Amino acid sequence: MLDPKLFEDLAARLSAAIAASPAADIERNARTLLSSFFTKLDLVSREEFDIQTQVLLRTREKLKTLESRLDELERPAEK
Repeated sequence: MLDPKLFEDLAARLSAAIAASPAADIERNARTLLSSFFTKLDLVSREEFDIQTQVLLRTREKLKTLESRLDELERPAEK
């Protein structure tokens, strides 16, 4: 699913950042590296996922309602 090379690249970048940075900058550099790494994965936030889940549920409800109405409209035409 995830390419192992991405994790190897991340580990190499973190090692390089730690080696080249003073101790106070390690956290900032790690956050920057992790942020760019996760951006490359094209992930969505949990909030966005939950919003899209709710949109999908509402869409399914509307579809079910429309299918019911269509069935009712088609029934008299079959007689």
